[in-house]
Amino acid sequence: MRARRSAGPEPRAPRVAAAQALAAVDGGRSLDEALSALHPEQAEAGLVRALVYAALRHGYSGQALLAQLAARRPKPLVGALLRIAIAALRHLATPAHAAVSEAVAAARELDTAAAGFVNAVLRRYLREREALEAALAADDEAKHEHPHWLLEALRSDWPGQWTELCAAGNTPGPMWLRADARRGSRADALESLRQAGIAAQAPSDAPPFAIRLDAAVPVDALPGFAEGAFSVQDVSAQWVVEALAAEPGQRVLDACAAPGGKSAALAEHVAGLELTAIDHDAARMPRLQATLTRCRVDAQVLVADAADPASWWDGRSFERILVDAPCTGTGVIRRHPDIKFLRRPSDVAALAGRQDRLLDALWPLLAPGGRLTYATCSVLAAENQARIRAFCQRTPGARMVPLALPPHFQDTGHGWRNPSGGGGGDGFFWASLERSA
Repeated sequence: MRARRSAGPEPRAPRVAAAQALAAVDGGRSLDEALSALHPEQAEAGLVRALVYAALRHGYSGQALLAQLAARRPKPLVGALLRIAIAALRHLATPAHAAVSEAVAAARELDTAAAGFVNAVLRRYLREREALEAALAADDEAKHEHPHWLLEALRSDWPGQWTELCAAGNTPGPMWLRADARRGSRADALESLRQAGIAAQAPSDAPPFAIRLDAAVPVDALPGFAEGAFSVQDVSAQWVVEALAAEPGQRVLDACAAPGGKSAALAEHVAGLELTAIDHDAARMPRLQATLTRCRVDAQVLVADAADPASWWDGRSFERILVDAPCTGTGVIRRHPDIKFLRRPSDVAALAGRQDRLLDALWPLLAPGGRLTYATCSVLAAENQARIRAFCQRTPGARMVPLALPPHFQDTGHGWRNPSGGGGGDGFFWASLERSA
């Protein structure tokens, strides 16, 4: 007698699952949400992710190719499947016969009537590939794999580097770890990884406990991960310890704390902090709490809007405040390629307004002589130096604090910015302000 399958959604074939995830992003869902809603076979989950990431990283050229290949616009799922197949051919070195046959089989599962159409489109691509690819050179979006509005912003903000930023955004980033400073030296952490068969480096221009892996590994392969020995955190974000410069015993606020990586980094490096970690999104609280628990960090955790202190503040000043502000995420596109498709030009102004409200609301909570550090994972000036410049102009007693960051961080006069890929890290911005006594 055949064993009955356990209750739950049926697993999907990799290309079916990948097409459904891509179509969900087309419909406005984040890639993380789209992937978490799927149930591919465990052994094939990595292939699903590889297919979707390739289709999104090279999504504008994929859309342009499909527009050349198909006289009529296909149904959303069929179009997503074709873009998945084209990405597999172009960027995953999938053999032509396998890419076509797998796509046709997936089409039969998604929409039987579309199987012939999918076969015809892909075979035409293979026949005319050289001419079709050449035509992409005239399309800026397809050439640089970014939307027009973002290309214009990058040209304006980074006139000498914008093409490099686009290229970095289309390239997978390395896996960076933060070793727990309370457990020993970085050399000890590297030796622990070596004994586990994990090759890693400790670049001299990285923060003191930052480690770059030669190749990404599952977190459960990291020795002591469950006990907090290592955390996954991009090198640009790890400069939080130096940027905030907290001292033992100080009262510290992490105002936009989820998922908790920066709070944990601070507590690991500075003893005895009185740490308050708040975030307005209740759905993110379990992950924040799980991070702090795994990393053995004591903190007061609140679900609250940092821009409304009257609803949560106890009236005691903070000596350090971290504002890791909500932003467009344009500096982490290499890790979240769906950002290119989900963000709109209007988001920049809306987020800038939120960033200003956070700065204005939190500044009075800072003790005289205290430091407020502002950070984003954006590379857009409108969210970074423009916000700090405007804040300094309207806020008496706010003084810029110089930061000792490596040369790949560029001094804007109102904060330090890192281009995507600079020093191996994500695009990032840091600015620290001291409140005069």
